[in-house]
Amino acid sequence: MKQTFARAKSPGGFDLHQALKPVFNLSQPMPRNIQFLFCSLLLGISLIFAPSESWAYPFWAQQNYENPREATGKIVCANCHLAQMTTQVEVPQSVGADSVFKAVVKIPYKKDITEKGADGSDVPLQVGAVVMLPDGFKLAPQDRWTDQIKEETSGVFFSQYSEEKDNIILVGPLPGDQNKEIVFPILSPDPEKDSNIHFGKYSIHVGGNRGRGQVYPTGEKSNNNLFTASQAGIVNTIKTSEDGTSLITFTSNNGETFTESLPTGVSILVKEGDSVEQGSPLTNDPNVGGFGQLDAEVVLQSPLRIYGLLAFFAAVCLSQVFLVLKKKQVEKVQAAEGI
Repeated sequence: MKQTFARAKSPGGFDLHQALKPVFNLSQPMPRNIQFLFCSLLLGISLIFAPSESWAYPFWAQQNYENPREATGKIVCANCHLAQMTTQVEVPQSVGADSVFKAVVKIPYKKDITEKGADGSDVPLQVGAVVMLPDGFKLAPQDRWTDQIKEETSGVFFSQYSEEKDNIILVGPLPGDQNKEIVFPILSPDPEKDSNIHFGKYSIHVGGNRGRGQVYPTGEKSNNNLFTASQAGIVNTIKTSEDGTSLITFTSNNGETFTESLPTGVSILVKEGDSVEQGSPLTNDPNVGGFGQLDAEVVLQSPLRIYGLLAFFAAVCLSQVFLVLKKKQVEKVQAAEGI
């Protein structure tokens, strides 16, 4: 099929067709290798200048861990988000089979606080959460969401950890000031339809994060971290490049020279001529976020057990009534016999 560029002019009269003539023969079909090169350039530019927020948490965890919960019980998000903060969750005490219920994850933090972005600028905190459900439990389909659930989850996108693990639900990153409480609509399994599911008590593992991590999965520190001196020495020079990164040169106690490289956005505490000890802070600690995890329990309740419990309560009430009536009858007999 013949492919040509359409003639286009800007409001100022610039002719795109004439400008591209020295580069391509626009009267002929564009070669496939040129098409591939052109598309590759567009894709590369979009990756550099318009990265997607979805590549942040929890993308790294999904790429590096088959299961987000280690054998020790730690959720792997804590490997990068080193600071600890409180996370809360509200779940019903018991739920019925094949029913929709809500798990509300609360991620509290102080209002209107900002953190350092990857480019060194001040940005609002973002939040994310992971809910690890027992086998058989999963995200409820939208056609079973109530109007209240639809309102509470407006603007929230849910995803499963992997195709094989639909019982692990992820959310984030989201604007923290609007999502300090995240509602997860969950569908409970039905033991009558799945023989591997049984009525009883199940554990739910929850993690909640606010803010950027202090360590990248590669092991490098982010600019949302405290940087310290690797050796003792005296600060010789502090040089800051155009991109905001800094290089501090030291002279150690034995006369050798070493350097410390700092990313953009950090606030340097030392100045030229200062003497520092090994492990002394070179920057402030900009982190205001953190990660927290906890466990909750929910009972998958059988209707027959509820009916049996109600029958037991009714039997106890009736027996008490009969005992009182019998006591009254005995008292009347004793009164008639003059006892």
